[in-house]
Amino acid sequence: MAGGSRATDLNPPRESGSSATVSGLLLSYMKVFITGGTGVLGRRLVASLAERDHEVHGLIRDEEGAQIVESRGGIARRGDVLDPESLDYAIDDDTDVLIHAATAIPDSTKPSDEEWARNDRVRLEGMKNLLDAAPEGVGQVLFPSVVWVARQPDGSAFDETAERHPDRATRSAAEVEQLLQERAAQATFDAAILRCGFFYAPDARDSREWAAQLLEGDLPIVGGGLLGRQDGTMSFVHADDAAAAFVAAIERQASGIYHIVDDRPMTPAAFFETFGDLLDAPEPSRIPGWLARFFVGKTAADLLTGDWPTTNEKARRDLDWEPTYPTAEEGLQDVVETWQADGTLQELRGEPADAVPAR
Repeated sequence: MAGGSRATDLNPPRESGSSATVSGLLLSYMKVFITGGTGVLGRRLVASLAERDHEVHGLIRDEEGAQIVESRGGIARRGDVLDPESLDYAIDDDTDVLIHAATAIPDSTKPSDEEWARNDRVRLEGMKNLLDAAPEGVGQVLFPSVVWVARQPDGSAFDETAERHPDRATRSAAEVEQLLQERAAQATFDAAILRCGFFYAPDARDSREWAAQLLEGDLPIVGGGLLGRQDGTMSFVHADDAAAAFVAAIERQASGIYHIVDDRPMTPAAFFETFGDLLDAPEPSRIPGWLARFFVGKTAADLLTGDWPTTNEKARRDLDWEPTYPTAEEGLQDVVETWQADGTLQELRGEPADAVPAR
């Protein structure tokens, strides 16, 4: 199935011995293979797991990706989730854990079906290829899904037992969840599906774009109703907290579905108004969802105007996890303070170079 360690790997291999646990806590290190290790979640997983003395292999496609993985304590393995042969070579036979965090989320304002189809391939075909390449000894496979794949049509609160209701953006997430559950039932590995709330972080693409638009007065709040005055409810999570949940799930050899969100669902209006206040940006205007569809598409407009409140109760109980940032207000404060310290905020404001502190 999988190839052995390559001569180009900088870190020498260590013997794997990951099955022994006491009260659900890990006794020895794990060898973890991650796709999407250069993304917002993936690079945090590489760093967090390496810091806890696990051996982390990150799939990369170029030298920039290798630098991201290696600078965070991981071992770079060249390959592509859409190239099955490269996965056979990249994954060691004694790998304990697989995480499929690779995506191709569109970055355009109004994504086309072709853009979503590319993301579908990376998610679904990528997971199929990863499972086909998985060594027999793999004990756990994890997938970062999204909580709104199970949002309820009536906007009611829901948990991990709720029926899925995918839209165009989450269709492949639902399909990967189903695939992983079916394959785990026929194999010897545990499947852990961590559905995350909407990510934000200092290095998240969306967070930077939102900040730039808020500062320019070009990010209206999208609301429901004829005039856009009806606010939906969303569940958010800081990317740091999402990564910590994955570490907890790995070290407790968890299986099943978990919702990884902060403690308090929040309206998009409150989120962006809080963000704007922290940035000292102009107060955002409003736009009704029916009009926003012309600019951002139906999927995004429905996401921003719908209600999808959920809870992290199961993750807190079973993973002994709790968010460092229990509310988005606290998490956004961290984002802005980080930007103030590293000069990003000055750049976003278009301030002169001599106003930006050295990095």
